[in-house]
Amino acid sequence: MFSDNPLLAQLKQQMKQTLPKKEGTVKATDKSFGFLEVDSKKSYFIPPAFMKKCIHGDKVVAIIRSENDKESAEPDELIEPSLTRFIARVKKFKGRLNVVPDHPQLRKLSLKAKARKGVNPETLNEGDWVVAHLIEHPLNSDTSHEQFLVEISAKITDADDKIAPWWVTLAQNDLPNCEPAGLEEGQQWQLMDDEALERIDMTATPFVTIDGESTKDMDDALYAETTPEGDFKLTIAIADPTAYIIPDSVMDKVARKRGFTIYLPGRNIPMLPRDLADDLCSLKQDELRPALCCSVTVSKDGVIGDDIHFFAANMKSHARLAYDNVSDWLENKDNAWQPQDNIAPVVATLHQLAQARATWRLNNAVVFPDRPDYRFELSPDNDVVAIHADLRRTANKLVEEAMITANICAGSALKQKFQSGIFNTHAGFKEDKLKDIIELVDPEGEQGFTAESIVTLEGFSALRRWLGKQDTSYLDNRIRKCQAYSEINHMPAEHYAMGLDIYATWTSPIRKYGDMINHRMLKALILDKAPVQVPDETIGEELSLCRRYHGMAERNVGDWLYARTLINEPKNGTKFAAEIFDVNRAGMRARLLANGAAVFIPCSQIIDNKERIVGSRELGTIEIDKNVEFKLGDVIEVTLLNVSTDTRNITAKPTQTFAPLQDSSDVTTDAASIDEKK
Repeated sequence: MFSDNPLLAQLKQQMKQTLPKKEGTVKATDKSFGFLEVDSKKSYFIPPAFMKKCIHGDKVVAIIRSENDKESAEPDELIEPSLTRFIARVKKFKGRLNVVPDHPQLRKLSLKAKARKGVNPETLNEGDWVVAHLIEHPLNSDTSHEQFLVEISAKITDADDKIAPWWVTLAQNDLPNCEPAGLEEGQQWQLMDDEALERIDMTATPFVTIDGESTKDMDDALYAETTPEGDFKLTIAIADPTAYIIPDSVMDKVARKRGFTIYLPGRNIPMLPRDLADDLCSLKQDELRPALCCSVTVSKDGVIGDDIHFFAANMKSHARLAYDNVSDWLENKDNAWQPQDNIAPVVATLHQLAQARATWRLNNAVVFPDRPDYRFELSPDNDVVAIHADLRRTANKLVEEAMITANICAGSALKQKFQSGIFNTHAGFKEDKLKDIIELVDPEGEQGFTAESIVTLEGFSALRRWLGKQDTSYLDNRIRKCQAYSEINHMPAEHYAMGLDIYATWTSPIRKYGDMINHRMLKALILDKAPVQVPDETIGEELSLCRRYHGMAERNVGDWLYARTLINEPKNGTKFAAEIFDVNRAGMRARLLANGAAVFIPCSQIIDNKERIVGSRELGTIEIDKNVEFKLGDVIEVTLLNVSTDTRNITAKPTQTFAPLQDSSDVTTDAASIDEKK
């Protein structure tokens, strides 16, 4: 009788307008109620009836009601929904189509759905993975709907598809799941060189490629010889896809949008068509290839000379070598493989050059500590056969030093000629952390570090070298959290994290669009003319965003595969060595050294008395009874508690145990001191 009474509706609206309102974010709980978080200190209870109008993560304006001295929030206006485009699983409810978001906080949420035109709802089965879009929200002022409605725009894959980790992750990050289309059948790629670009015949030079045994897109070949003075003459030849792809062509636009080859555990999605990346541009043994080259002298002390020379060439790789074979030979291991007579001195000289450069960087720049690369070995039907911890061996380091040298040369040349290019940069420490860093590493001034010195490249590098010599990695882990993020920049700037004054990659143009841009600029340098493509600030932002999404995709697939692989380890009681890499008030995160899996260790699993334990993100420590028991960089022994293939999360507990307090008065004292510290 009163439900459609306009006077009653008007009265309710007037009453609402007199009540206070707060803006905040909805936080759901495992129960039917939730909270409106206004800031880090203030939140309001959201009753179950009002939680039906919002979703965890929604940003809303809520009416604050008071009753019996208790305040509650009624979400009233939607500012920003937590869901827009999202990944979900199909759920049938009484024959009707619903979806459940693939999100840790939303897996109990079932949303009414419909299929977009072009998607056949009859092909959607329980548990199938789909791309969904929220199109109606109860709080959206533009509609009068009282429920959520979702539209399914695409089916990703079936519920039980073993390849789901890859397809779902790529769809989640809106990334392509296949190589770009190449030429139509019957067509061939044509060389599109500038007519003025002369290619030097380097086919007689015994270049070698050193890669993994399964690598197909080989984009670098190396040659080195000694000079009469005992120095080294290094020549780097890099595959040249820009000989086939002109700026702003269809293929160029595809490469720019992709940004990079996507590397995921067990497979990759190339930036360029495979007939280019794996065949026509790949520096295959005994195959004639166009290349962009750089030659430079490196002194016996590892100093890069001023005679940097870029040129275009036609070349052939004289040997396709594998990392492990070359490493065994250089490390004098008992190995049946031996390089050919004309190749052996080249490899030996490259090794000597790499040692000289590594020593120079160790003493003058910043060298990252050796850590293994974790590699998933998959069966033909996408099961994990093994997880390998691959250490960087001698041959890997040889190639790495040659590539770093090449990229320093490119950065110097582009900076000097154009003051522009695609540069990898790093700004050092965050400005607001300088005082904290000095108080942590040199409070008495004994080491000579100051807030003024560590903002310079020399001072930053000196501090990083000092940290690397410490007996524990605790300080190094603390300091890393004070560093800025690396960036891709169209203007030259220092790369503090490497300790270098300039760095511009051009050695992977098959895999990186930024390297293609640098190739075009280096060709302009060779021809002494204006570049056909000049980067601006937008390209750096585009490439940085691509790199971020690719990194997220790689981690997400890895988490999925780790959960599949370790699912039985909790009941097996397997003990793992793990290194702590993050701490917060809820617990700590650690990486299993055997396989690289990240695990979370809740404080409640360290000790069951929460009054005795304090986790500090700022200090990077876990204290029990005011004593530091765990800290960043510590290697501890853990067992796994729970492995969830739904959330792809792994929880663990340390095998180390802590005795209960003997006297209840001690608990009171410790709790008081903890409160005071907070």
